Amino acid sequence: MGPNTLYLRLEGPLQAWGSHEAKMQVRRTADEPSKSAVIGLLCAALGLSRRDARDSLLTLSQLRMGVRIDRAGVRWWDYQTIGAGMKMPIAEAVGKTKAGPMLSRREYLADASFLVAMQGEPALIASLASALAEPRWALFLGRRSCPPTLPVLQRPPETHSSVLDALAHVPWQRRLRDEPVPTTLDVVEDWIPTSEEPEAPPHAELRYDVPLSFDPPHHNPRFVVRHTLPLAPNGDVPVDPDAAVRPTPRPLRPRANYTDTAYRAVRAERLAYDRGLCVFCKDAAPTVQHITYRRGGGKETLEDLKSLCRLCHDAVTMLEYGAHMGLDRIDPEDPAWRDRIIAQRRDIIAFRSLESRRRRLSSVEV
Repeated sequence: MGPNTLYLRLEGPLQAWGSHEAKMQVRRTADEPSKSAVIGLLCAALGLSRRDARDSLLTLSQLRMGVRIDRAGVRWWDYQTIGAGMKMPIAEAVGKTKAGPMLSRREYLADASFLVAMQGEPALIASLASALAEPRWALFLGRRSCPPTLPVLQRPPETHSSVLDALAHVPWQRRLRDEPVPTTLDVVEDWIPTSEEPEAPPHAELRYDVPLSFDPPHHNPRFVVRHTLPLAPNGDVPVDPDAAVRPTPRPLRPRANYTDTAYRAVRAERLAYDRGLCVFCKDAAPTVQHITYRRGGGKETLEDLKSLCRLCHDAVTMLEYGAHMGLDRIDPEDPAWRDRIIAQRRDIIAFRSLESRRRRLSSVEV
């Protein structure tokens, strides 16, 4: 007897699941994946078209389904236009039309994450797991504009006595390190009649999302019930200690090495190329300035350096620090920086003159 439970991780920037409230131009989304959408996703993995899937829907619809809402997401609306050449009625003039598009509003779930458990015959579960591992067609989260960000096959199939036990067995994982851990998780599960409970309980909800045909669309009803799973340490659902999103390390940044022999050689070559003069003010230039650090550390070329006098060097450096520049810096020969460099030079001269006056006027301790 093989594993009887298939796990699907449905997570992405945007999701949209069929809802009975989706009418005409206003396309709303349900709070969690519908059974029709999940079976449609399985058909896409198997490479079954809408028409070809008709024979398989009876078997796939028998799978028992449960959805654990790990992150409910935020509802988000998208405003769309369809067919710019369509003639739509003008509201203020009865019977008149104008050439214009059809307006449509579509609702999405942003940043949501769901764990779906499907239970059935081990042979069917094994074939579906193989299809999800190597899907024939692209998989979407309800609409083609909603690709998943994680592999849909969450983990290998397992054996569990019920869908609820299967959902409680998988650890909940925070997305970011500082994300708070909820106390409970909501679960929506198929209600199946039993000898002890032959009729649906009063709190059961009716959903028309059991697909009999995708072309044309035809669905049967089903009952679902809601449960609450408490998280560890006081509950059944374990918590993964690691966050799903790990901090991205900063890329290694090339840095200047002013003692490097190759840098000293290109520095002397640059000073000689500029005839020892500042490229901005033509004063004597005792130093050079990096206009880019992309080849810093001894790999600089002649074009990476420009000769500058001390005053222009200080003015350019202050402008760069004030603008929080990265690898690419100011080219003092660029006309776009001319006025700002001149203004910064004046500020430095004024500050230095004022500081010199303060020092001369300050009392000297004897």
